[in-house]
This record gives sequence, structure tokens and C-alpha cells, in this order.
Amino acid sequence: MYGYPTPHYAMLCFGLFVAITSGLAFQSTLKQLVKDWSRAKEKQSDLAQILRGVTLRLPFLGMMIGICVFLASGVEFFGFGTLGAYGFSAAMTVLTAVLIWYQLSKILQLLQEGGSKALDLESVF
Repeated sequence: MYGYPTPHYAMLCFGLFVAITSGLAFQSTLKQLVKDWSRAKEKQSDLAQILRGVTLRLPFLGMMIGICVFLASGVEFFGFGTLGAYGFSAAMTVLTAVLIWYQLSKILQLLQEGGSKALDLESVF
């Protein structure tokens, strides 16, 4: 007899927990690194160097893994098998991660070129 795959509620909660905690770590690490860069007397160092360090990549990777597990568990609610759900979720997570990392590098580049005034959106509206 064929049965529908059961979604893993514990994995859904685990993925959400990992994504949130890693996201908070990513946020605080990024804020601290940018604050340290802005306080430095010699701003010769490239802000893009921040993106190359393990200090920022590790929480980002944890956040993406948590999002992938959460998304896959959510897709399983709609009757997809585990392999299909994780395949779809991994593809979506990798695409999202690449786009977020690209956008973050562009924002840091703008910040380095024009300071925080380059990111001032209030003057636009």
C-alpha cells in the first residue's frame, strides 16, 4: 500500500531555529566588522575583504543550511518526497545565497566609495 510521505515537524522547527540563530550571528558579525572598518584610521583595506573571511561566511552558511532544511520540510507538507523536496530547496537556497552575497558585495562597495551617504535613501524620496 502506498502512503504519502510524512513531513518532519522537528526538522521544520530545527531549520527555522538554525536559520534565525545563524542570521542573528551574521547580522552582529557584519555590523561589527563594518564598524571596525569605519573606525580605522587607515581605510586602505578593502571592504570586500570582509566578505572573504571565515568570520562572516560561517554564519552565512549556517543560515543557508537552516533555510534549506526549513524550506524542504515545508515542501514536504505538500506531499513531495524527501529527495525531491531537498533537491528543490537546495537549488532555491543556492540561487538565493548567490544573489544575496552579490548584493551584499555591491552595498559594501558603495559604502567604501561614498561612505554612508551613498546609501542614504531618504534624499531619493
